[in-house]
Amino acid sequence: MSLERQVRMKIMSKRNPEEEREAQQWVEIVLGKKFPAGMPIEDVLRDGTQLCELMNKIKPGSIKKINTSGGEFKMMENINKFQKALIEYGLSDVDVFQTVDLWEKKDIAQVITTLFALGRETYRHPEYTGPHLGPKPADECKRQFTEEQLRAGESVIGLQAGSNKGATQAGQNMGASRKILLGK
Repeated sequence: MSLERQVRMKIMSKRNPEEEREAQQWVEIVLGKKFPAGMPIEDVLRDGTQLCELMNKIKPGSIKKINTSGGEFKMMENINKFQKALIEYGLSDVDVFQTVDLWEKKDIAQVITTLFALGRETYRHPEYTGPHLGPKPADECKRQFTEEQLRAGESVIGLQAGSNKGATQAGQNMGASRKILLGK
């Protein structure tokens, strides 16, 4: 099997039909319209118009102009606008797929991962009142310690610091010992 084919097979194995279906349902609910029947999600999202509309539904006005015609370059520009809007909305660079992942259908699993990251990010924006996708991110849990509690912790020597309360491995013998026979 050629290396290119192995790489393609590995990327294809990352795809999860259940997650794709869940992401598609979420996008359809947010947009208020169904995808064309029998059309794979990557074909529907490929030109970027649905993604731009999705971002405008989540954060109105985040993408000013969506290209609906003008050739391949204009359609890829839609994807770039969506990616820029994601980062401005609060997603990390590592959560955003590359344009070729969708346009050339190289890594659709990464596109779905980005949609889940966007769905999780909506929890952090109280102005968004629509449905969410994926689990809610954990909230920060700040702890307040008194000065007395902090001082008490300084006198404790943890087991990781090298003390194991006097226990040693001295006298332990596991298995047969090594025998060195000289002169034989």
